[in-house]
Amino acid sequence: MSRIDAKFAKLKAEGKKAFVAYVMAGDPDYDTSLEIVKGLPAAGVDVIELGMPFTDPMADGPTIQLAGQRALEGGQTLDKTLQMVRELRKTDQETPVVMMGYYNPIYSRGVDTFLAQAQEAGIDGLIVVDLPPEEDEELCIPAQKAGLNFIRLATPTTDDKRLPKVLQNTSGFVYYVSITGITGAAEAQAGDVGPEVARIKSQTDLPVIVGFGIKTPEAAEQIASVADGAVVGSAIVKLVQEKRPVPDILAYVKSLADGAHRA
Repeated sequence: MSRIDAKFAKLKAEGKKAFVAYVMAGDPDYDTSLEIVKGLPAAGVDVIELGMPFTDPMADGPTIQLAGQRALEGGQTLDKTLQMVRELRKTDQETPVVMMGYYNPIYSRGVDTFLAQAQEAGIDGLIVVDLPPEEDEELCIPAQKAGLNFIRLATPTTDDKRLPKVLQNTSGFVYYVSITGITGAAEAQAGDVGPEVARIKSQTDLPVIVGFGIKTPEAAEQIASVADGAVVGSAIVKLVQEKRPVPDILAYVKSLADGAHRA
């Protein structure tokens, strides 16, 4: 059982929904980013999504794109991102870490090399937004064999014909993108999300986590109430962009986590 499976089993036993937080590795710099990551579990984060900065983040909105640029300009590399996870694992062996990003940096390193390094560092899962199910042999299947969950995105445009293909090799959880478009756009509405989550859950036993457009504790609670949990990324990254002190960022994260856990 992976850390992700164990975490969701524990939450289910406690009757709680999950709160997932996304941060960009190395934003605004390595040390500040590491301080934020290390503080997330105590702020109530159940799963950490760690962004891999990339030069051409086509699925991301301006907030995440700028975060990636800041990280790259600050000298963040794939090696440093892996090192951040190793540092977290010195004090936390329980919180799952999912690396999220694009295939190019992984392909450049070599899939087998990357997977061995990711497993050694203590990474539990991957979300690679530009690899469709048709390319599962590239990374998804090798990742599963290496013991990493491969988490897939479903969207409002993933119809009933497409959904089984999306779900076929997915593990850990399903990430439902609640709105069409780029990250950080419109706000998610529980009334729209509920039926879609039910549709996905009718075809899989995996937890369904909902992200995009969640900015307040109330929204986190509403979305988590119709799903297995909520993800917040852009709203957290925006505080980093505004150069807020780390304790303020973590206090905001805790308010969101408390909201999701109330659901």
